[in-house]
Amino acid sequence: MSEKKYYLTKKGLEKIKKQHETLKKIRAAKTRGETPQILESEDLNPEYLSFKEGLDLLEKKMAELEEILKNAEIIKLPPRKKRDIVHLGATVSVEFDGEIDKFKIVGTKEADPIESKISDESPIGKSLIGKKVGETVVVKTQLVNHSCKILEIKYKKS
Repeated sequence: MSEKKYYLTKKGLEKIKKQHETLKKIRAAKTRGETPQILESEDLNPEYLSFKEGLDLLEKKMAELEEILKNAEIIKLPPRKKRDIVHLGATVSVEFDGEIDKFKIVGTKEADPIESKISDESPIGKSLIGKKVGETVVVKTQLVNHSCKILEIKYKKS
């Protein structure tokens, strides 16, 4: 069974490394202190349950970040002769129903519609990968199909 690759920009990888380090510090601070007792008379101590639940969530998030870091692959600039094709890391301008949208195609862990970053696994991301300027692409979703025309493809060193 092959492990999932997590495609990240250098900036995205640094952000995840910082999150992981922060969580390690929080865990160390949390476990360094006094742990609430398990039992309060014959019942479980609610303070202990809350402590344990918080620690479990922290451990789960840390394991998720470790998995990403272990399987991260930096998005690289394609060779100059392939920059006319949409790859991960491309900033693409498209025309949808007379309106122009511009977004960067990134891996799933960095997707953020507010910052105009879409995942390569999203319907539009999947549809654009491998296409060129001037091509009309059909974006298939569960509810409806849209078509858009690729107007521009740009790459920047990250």
